[in-house]
Amino acid sequence: MALAYLFNWYPLPSQTALRREVAALEDLGITVHRFSLRRFEGELVDQNDHSERARTRAVLDSGALGLIAAVFQVATTRPRKFLPALTTAIQVGLVDERGLFKTLIYLAEACVLLKWLTGLQVTHLHTHYGTNSATAAMLCRLLGGPPYSFTMHGPEEFDASRANCLREKIHHAAFVIAISEFTRSQLYRWADYSDWSKISVVYVGVSPMFLEQGPVPIPSTPRLVNIGRIVEQKGQTILIQAAGRLRDRGYDFELVIVGDGPMRSEIEDLIDQLDLRGRVRITGYLSNQRVLEELVAARALVLPSFAEGLPGVFFESLALGRPVISTYIAAHPELIEPGVNGWLVPAGAIEPLVDAMAEALTADSAELERMGHAGAARIAERHNPHTQATKLLNLLSDSGVEIVIGQIVPCR
Repeated sequence: MALAYLFNWYPLPSQTALRREVAALEDLGITVHRFSLRRFEGELVDQNDHSERARTRAVLDSGALGLIAAVFQVATTRPRKFLPALTTAIQVGLVDERGLFKTLIYLAEACVLLKWLTGLQVTHLHTHYGTNSATAAMLCRLLGGPPYSFTMHGPEEFDASRANCLREKIHHAAFVIAISEFTRSQLYRWADYSDWSKISVVYVGVSPMFLEQGPVPIPSTPRLVNIGRIVEQKGQTILIQAAGRLRDRGYDFELVIVGDGPMRSEIEDLIDQLDLRGRVRITGYLSNQRVLEELVAARALVLPSFAEGLPGVFFESLALGRPVISTYIAAHPELIEPGVNGWLVPAGAIEPLVDAMAEALTADSAELERMGHAGAARIAERHNPHTQATKLLNLLSDSGVEIVIGQIVPCR
């Protein structure tokens, strides 16, 4: 008997936190099977991600005939389960922004998943994000599959909470994890009050390779680093404009952007327009080790996001003793305390961001190291991956799953 994880796509370069969670559970002696709805065939730069891809089974690899066969088998062998699940899929599809056809595909995927989970004697299914994979997990449960739970990150799920049918997914789930108090508050908005007790906060864990490094001395080099997907909500356009004004104020600096994404060409054009090629460089996606090296080489992390859950790169930066410059949004104030371990500025505001970047570049190294040590202490206390994995196991136990080292079994 075992625990299974289901993802939309897995592994992605941006999913190191999810990989850490699975690894922490396995370190505690739990068998974890990995499934994704779709196989990610893009470039992976970290060897750990290559290993995870080899261990992950993708539902859509079954092909159209496999999906049809699975639906036929479940419909004929479990008609009393199939009809209510079909009804729910139709109801969800009528409001889901992806449409009815896509939701019926999720039902077919749930039929395939049911067969696999039954064969592996999986007693609980966990997934991340309240979107496609949570829909498939809910439908699989309605078909007679194992109880499920899901972790909510935000902000995309909250942007279309009704379309994602969060109320229904929370209602049918054994429990729901929020990665922050802010995330839990948003789930309270959409859940029935009677289901509020299902929602618990479990923080995301940071990789031991960052924790074990401990606070690293601040370099004298005037360098800042931005890490994340290059997309609208991460605020890199605001960041480049701030870099231009920082240059105009006469500051010497280098800004390194670690990541890639659909807005990379626009960001590169803006760098050229502001004549910042000698000061700003984009590395693309890097391995965990290279990310660590870029953080260590910088005086601070800067991430001027418009919308977030709680970025894992915050944990990595603080664990290494690097203060964080970010915005007053979502759960950021739960972790970043101005003057203690970083700076917070209004989202979208350029001048306050320029001021914070200037302070990080010119502050005494001893002051930055004081802030860095405060941040590292907070991460060690709240974001140890094994501590958070134990909290997840406790939630499983509370929901009726007996935990045994090496396996999980249903409570009697």
